[in-house]
Amino acid sequence: MRVITVEKLESILSRIGDNPRVVASGNFATPKTLLRAVDSVFPTYRLNMLNAQPGIPNREGITYETAFVGPGMRHHERLVYIPARLSLVPELFRDHYKPDVVLLHTSSQRFDTVSLGTEVNILPAAIEAVRERGGLVIAQANTQMPYTYGDAQVYHDDIDFLVEVDEPLDVHEPIAPSPVSQAVGEGIAARVGDGSTMQMGIGEVPNAVVSRLVDRKGLRIWTEMFSDGVLDLHKNDALDQDRPLTASFLFGSRELYDWVHMNTRIRMMRTEFTNNPGRIEKQALMTSVNSALQVDLLDQANASRIKGRIYSGFGGQTDFIVGALHSRGGQSFIALPSWHAKADTSTIVPLLEEPVTSFQHSAVATENGIADIFGRSQAVQARNIIKYAAHESVRDDLTKAAVDMGLFEH
Repeated sequence: MRVITVEKLESILSRIGDNPRVVASGNFATPKTLLRAVDSVFPTYRLNMLNAQPGIPNREGITYETAFVGPGMRHHERLVYIPARLSLVPELFRDHYKPDVVLLHTSSQRFDTVSLGTEVNILPAAIEAVRERGGLVIAQANTQMPYTYGDAQVYHDDIDFLVEVDEPLDVHEPIAPSPVSQAVGEGIAARVGDGSTMQMGIGEVPNAVVSRLVDRKGLRIWTEMFSDGVLDLHKNDALDQDRPLTASFLFGSRELYDWVHMNTRIRMMRTEFTNNPGRIEKQALMTSVNSALQVDLLDQANASRIKGRIYSGFGGQTDFIVGALHSRGGQSFIALPSWHAKADTSTIVPLLEEPVTSFQHSAVATENGIADIFGRSQAVQARNIIKYAAHESVRDDLTKAAVDMGLFEH
């Protein structure tokens, strides 16, 4: 590994061929300094990031690639969406979308390592794939990135060039959940007992669930990501002190980043590990909480598309739903408000018109209540969804639709 300046990096990058595939740290760990250097050198290139945030390079000549669309790429005319469960994205790098350059946002050096800090995710697999084909691994070592353990630790031998920076990390300050989200969270939290293992997706509802678990004891964390809600659990002594917190990426406040820095209880692992359903099912009382845009009477959920257009992606939802359902005492909640205020329409529909993201959950949760699903007949599932999850203004219409679909007798 060589420590170099940005100017020297631009000279090195200029030796790479045309239209390279560049994989970069995603979520809230965007390596901004390195991306500016890449963008200044290559007239055309393919930028592959997960959940890219606003502010990434955007001009003619850049093709966006991702398996999970973030606001920085959403609805973009040059977006190439690659459907894949998060646990399978490493296989894309190995066999289908092989990187030429990998850009990392890391901590400053510690002995012969740096740490991927807040964003491990698919990056270890990208490093392996690019090294196998003789490409470059470049790190921007940021004094403000926390040093985390597990698969986050990267040895100098796996990095070709390192640029030292000192720049603030992007933060995501906690937002108070709406009354509807609070009602959904309260219903789910009531079914979470002491000693449960939690996975929370992204959104208001998962945050609302966590905020209502501060009085529990012995909670464990096995999740693809977490935010400040887990820090609150720690502050309230709700976590199992003898178990590490296992995750693949995180984002939140500066206080959260300071808490995870050099914290040996935090184990940041690669996505193939955290999102492996076979590992998830081994966790005690595994409880997954994920959001959706729509759910139909067959308990099919759309969590990724609006009017046929990709909005996000599979993410890890499918991985954790399967793993939780196989866990002894596990449960999987799909959560959403019963009414979409902006579109002024019910989120519970007779039959999805959008592609299915996930199906067969333990329960569907809205602010109206919780509709138990697993272990019920399709007729009982539909009745529960109508009675306990749907907005009261559409229950009669949904019942008629269920009759027309053959779910209920006339």
